[in-house]
Amino acid sequence: MTTTAELLTDAFGRVHSTVHAVLSGVEPEVLTYRPDPAANTVGWLVWHLTRVQDDHIAGVAGHEQVWTADGWATRFALPFDDDAIGYGQDADEVAAVRPSADLLLGYLDAVHERTTAYLATLTDADLDRVVDEAWDPPVTLAVRLVSVLNDDLQHAGQAAYVRGVADRVG
Repeated sequence: MTTTAELLTDAFGRVHSTVHAVLSGVEPEVLTYRPDPAANTVGWLVWHLTRVQDDHIAGVAGHEQVWTADGWATRFALPFDDDAIGYGQDADEVAAVRPSADLLLGYLDAVHERTTAYLATLTDADLDRVVDEAWDPPVTLAVRLVSVLNDDLQHAGQAAYVRGVADRVG
């Protein structure tokens, strides 16, 4: 019988493998390609989905984000505060995210490792724990994890689409 933790681990693993596929053999100019001047880039989408996962998992797990704890913020050297995750960023801020595929994958792998380690500790009873009372109804751990998965899967799909467009445009 599959446990909830195993199911969640599989789902987050799908985000991880999708992003790896998107970045496999990608040319640097594809990472910054924009179908129009206000569109998100592959690089920004991958950075953002990884930041969201890092931020939200660290929050529910009660540990420091990989972004700051392991020096990724310094390596990326972005012109934002270390707590920025991409939410609400404008077109100029999106354009400022110009990492290499290797840097994106390194950060993604580190966050994925931390996420799967946390998920392995969960029991079904843990999922009912309220993690955010700022909402009505309050957000449980289960809802937060599904929310992160939803956001990550959407952005991974968007990154795959933008990469496909960029590859065809040349």
